[in-house]
Amino acid sequence: MPTDHPAPPARRAGLLVPLFSIPSERSWGVGEIGDIEWLARWCEAAGFRLVQLLPINEMPVHETSPYSALSAMAIDPQYLSMHAIEEFGDLGGEAALEPDLRTRLEAVRSSPTIDYAGVRWLKDTVLRRCFGRFRDVHLHGGTRRSAAFHAWLEMERWWVDDYALFRALHADQDERAWTDWPEPLRNREPEALAAARTALADEVQYRAWLQWLAADQWGTARDRAGRVALFGDLPFMVGGDSADVWARQEVFRLDASVGVPPDAFSETGQDWGLPVYRWDVLEARDFDWLRARARRNAALYDGYRIDHLVGFYRTYFRPHDGSPAAFVPADPDAQRRLGEQVLSVMREAGAELVAEDLGVVPDFVRASLQTLGVPGYRVFRWERAWDDEGQPFSDPIDYPRLSLATSGTHDTEPMVLWWEQAGADERTAVLAIPSVAARLAPEDVAAAIGDASLAHAVREALLEVLYAAGSSLVVLPVQDIFGWRERINQPATVGPHNWTFRLPWPVDRLSRQPESLALATQLAEWSARHGR
Repeated sequence: MPTDHPAPPARRAGLLVPLFSIPSERSWGVGEIGDIEWLARWCEAAGFRLVQLLPINEMPVHETSPYSALSAMAIDPQYLSMHAIEEFGDLGGEAALEPDLRTRLEAVRSSPTIDYAGVRWLKDTVLRRCFGRFRDVHLHGGTRRSAAFHAWLEMERWWVDDYALFRALHADQDERAWTDWPEPLRNREPEALAAARTALADEVQYRAWLQWLAADQWGTARDRAGRVALFGDLPFMVGGDSADVWARQEVFRLDASVGVPPDAFSETGQDWGLPVYRWDVLEARDFDWLRARARRNAALYDGYRIDHLVGFYRTYFRPHDGSPAAFVPADPDAQRRLGEQVLSVMREAGAELVAEDLGVVPDFVRASLQTLGVPGYRVFRWERAWDDEGQPFSDPIDYPRLSLATSGTHDTEPMVLWWEQAGADERTAVLAIPSVAARLAPEDVAAAIGDASLAHAVREALLEVLYAAGSSLVVLPVQDIFGWRERINQPATVGPHNWTFRLPWPVDRLSRQPESLALATQLAEWSARHGR
């Protein structure tokens, strides 16, 4: 294992915002790949050097969480920009849609939150028409566009073949989990798979075509993002009902599920219902699936956040037969060796890594990250000397250089809500941080202690303190820079309030809104002042 200490990444500031949250005026009710360009333009003006997105993997048809996926490789077709599809233009574009479809389109566009069911139905309906034209004109005609599709398919066959067949079978089986399919398909018997490829050939090709479109649009978006790097988010696991698990059943345990042990926040811990890696099998295969996953992420992103990083060092699992839960590997030396192997595999693909190391994490894991040169998280509200009297907050100035500083994550309440819910003691402790107090007038401090509303001056001080942090990276949620109250997700809850947040304006208006223009100027000043 490495013993040197690689140099930390350059000082940069970035924005955390889900792709689904940034629809433009021409989007179909959800943020799309083509909308990244508009966001990047505003980010560059605001001094941001990177955009941190949440996962964009294809979700099950009735799911809204980006951390649930039918594939670790495929981009969700709901993110396709319809106006950029050649066949859509050939069919007449929006003007040629029937009145019913135009009415549905206006409804998803005008919805204050994301109507996933409406978006998916509408796009699938129109995309199938577009594919019909592509098939009839290009595939049957042997055109250059057909050749480009087949060239891409040959290059990406290592994941697309299994994915497209899985997706076609999933639809054919009424979206039932693959574990409920007929046994020959469930067990991937060669004769059954060959018969399915023949019977479902059109659907298989449709699913591959969607991914070709997504790849083309994503490449264009990265080019047009210019100097703003795109960062992704790699979930620790994939769902049991996914193309990856179906195609590689030998490297996953389906008789147990991943979670976290009991802690101060939960007496029972958590059971996520996800399959467990067979680490011994993966290691014997030189981590082939994780290498493939890392290669795919490096092709999509300049860098990415590794969700639940500690799980790659030690995986907490619960057997379904009721036997005791345990960690695998079982001992710390093996855990460290595994985690460093996995991170080395991921880094070899070439993308920059950031580790989400929040929650209960053994000290040796954070020491290992330092050795590997991978930044961990410093969430302002949780960085306190918890064992000292008064539990004082750490001054962000003192955060280690090899870290990512932030005001919150996609799972936390926005900063304004956190401040309102904090008691006077906690607000007093925040305002006692030297770098915070230095940015506020005495009267502002006195007023803020007794006022549960987050005053503008206090919010600005807290944000600038993070820009001044010792951390090489600062990444701020979009809600916190604007002072908004809407959440992206509220963990341990299910409902339409999660994963449906969208900007109050179309993203292509972001560079024209007085509020966002003024904010961009302020953020750019902080970036310049603090060397970001």
